[in-house]
Amino acid sequence: MKIAILSDIHGNRQAFETVLADARARGADRFVILGDIVGYGGDPTWCVETCMDMVAEGAIAVRGNHDQAISDPSYAMNASAGIAIDWTRITLEPRHRDFLARLPVSVTDEDRLYVHAEGSAPARFTYVNDRSDADAHFKGCSARLSFCGHVHAPALYGLGLGGKVTTFVPTSDIGIPVGPPRRWLAVVGSVGQPRDGNPAAAWALYDTGACELSFRWTAYDIDGAATAIRAASLPEGLAQRLYRGR
Repeated sequence: MKIAILSDIHGNRQAFETVLADARARGADRFVILGDIVGYGGDPTWCVETCMDMVAEGAIAVRGNHDQAISDPSYAMNASAGIAIDWTRITLEPRHRDFLARLPVSVTDEDRLYVHAEGSAPARFTYVNDRSDADAHFKGCSARLSFCGHVHAPALYGLGLGGKVTTFVPTSDIGIPVGPPRRWLAVVGSVGQPRDGNPAAAWALYDTGACELSFRWTAYDIDGAATAIRAASLPEGLAQRLYRGR
């Protein structure tokens, strides 16, 4: 089975549509959405509606911190993010808000853990920025293979039998063996607002039979996504950063 793993869509319809098409063309049998379906982007309704349809058809989805903020106005965010969430909250229909609120913070499927942020305390939405953060994840959960987002920059961490955490640099379309005895934590990057210096939408494809993980960067219509942000009268910086991948 090939599992397409997407995170941090952030209301970016253009990126989401393009990645879904790319994943299906590459033989994805199943989809996993690692949260932050909304926030920042100008098409939250379409993105949530699409996720709702995908979950109804068997996809897995977990809740991110921006999804959480829709039902929790007290959740602290920076100014631009807060403006986007306030607009998104009143733009979504009640059924969309209810869907986001009901998403679990993590899902375990066989030997795989799906979570938005670091897995030892999923509801805290702690970033995995380095080996120390990855070590906290490994010590706080037992999954052999974990997938998360939240950071908006792809990364891969492995835990060896000696307890040492190693960082691996993801390369596009190169199958990385992620079988035992190591345990693994893959940070899949962001579909809708990349921050790794590459403006293309980032996602990952996991082949369960081969135990191989490949990271993908898919080019999409950034102009269209920026236009949607401007049409919603959201901060201009949210549109500009899409071109920089920052």
